[in-house]
Amino acid sequence: MTLQGSLTHDAYCDQLLAETEKFRELLRGADLSAKVPTCPDWTLADLARHVGSAHRWAGTLVATRAAKNVDDADVPGMAGPEGDDAAALDAWLAAGAEQTVAALREAGPDTEVWTWSPVQRTGFWARRMTHETVIHRADAALTVGAAFEVPAEVAADCLEEWLQLCALPVVAARHAERSALLFGPGRTIHLHATDTPPELNAEWLLDLTGDRLVHRRAHEKAAVALRGPLTDVLGVLYRRLPADSDRVEVLGDRALLDRWLAWASFE
Repeated sequence: MTLQGSLTHDAYCDQLLAETEKFRELLRGADLSAKVPTCPDWTLADLARHVGSAHRWAGTLVATRAAKNVDDADVPGMAGPEGDDAAALDAWLAAGAEQTVAALREAGPDTEVWTWSPVQRTGFWARRMTHETVIHRADAALTVGAAFEVPAEVAADCLEEWLQLCALPVVAARHAERSALLFGPGRTIHLHATDTPPELNAEWLLDLTGDRLVHRRAHEKAAVALRGPLTDVLGVLYRRLPADSDRVEVLGDRALLDRWLAWASFE
């Protein structure tokens, strides 16, 4: 399992900074006590603290070349600023992203470090934190009623990473009880982005006919197809957009798609 990304290490670092800036822009002037509809236990302030603490946690792992996970207490500034001051929260988010990117750039992509995946390299964290920020920017945009767009090459890599993570044994084992309802003969899903150039190859075939996920970039007939703009297909896969949205089209076995969406999660 390589968890290979399509961007360079420097590009992930640049994108992590850009995504954090866009995330911060959504929070400026917003009601930080507003509930996040896609993370209903969180307010916008909670979402901001989650993103900022994730950045600092990953940055500490990289900066210290950690051989195992680190305790929250050992992550400088992880709790964030006290109180509800929006300016302090914004500054904390900016500083955390900058510190993490500085650590990632200094380490490069191939330095050995602990991750929760089979790939024990710093490049994992550059990619993972970039896409973590992308998806939580979607949460913030939904909360404040703003548009959400992602560069096509970033959105495609974000979707590809999600499928790679879902194929990891550690993720499959977490959802073993649900697997009998998902995997079986004839169960395939086609994802088709309708707004991308052919060279991006933004189509995927999810093969669920065995006892684990196998996926490939391909245009192939499947039991169910999900079609729409790439950002919206990504939103459905991450359950940030309902599959019955008029922004996407579902053709075929809708129940199979629903079972996949229920299975493929970090919950």
